[in-house]
Amino acid sequence: MAKFVLLLAIVVALVWLTRVGRRRASGGDAAAPPAAPKEAMVACAQCGLHLPNGDALPGRGGLFCSEAHRTQFEQSRR
Repeated sequence: MAKFVLLLAIVVALVWLTRVGRRRASGGDAAAPPAAPKEAMVACAQCGLHLPNGDALPGRGGLFCSEAHRTQFEQSRR
């Protein structure tokens, strides 16, 4: 009887270790939240600074990082 319990404990431990190893190899739990999508980066037409597309200000000459750069660019192109 003791041999059977020992053998059962070894089998359970091996199954558990196998499952833990597979989970680590696959990158963790399946319940982990997905990564946030990356927003496209654009360059300011005046200074070349890269910023997220959602933060850029549109103008006649492209996209700008600030109102001041948009004004400078549009005044220099008159």
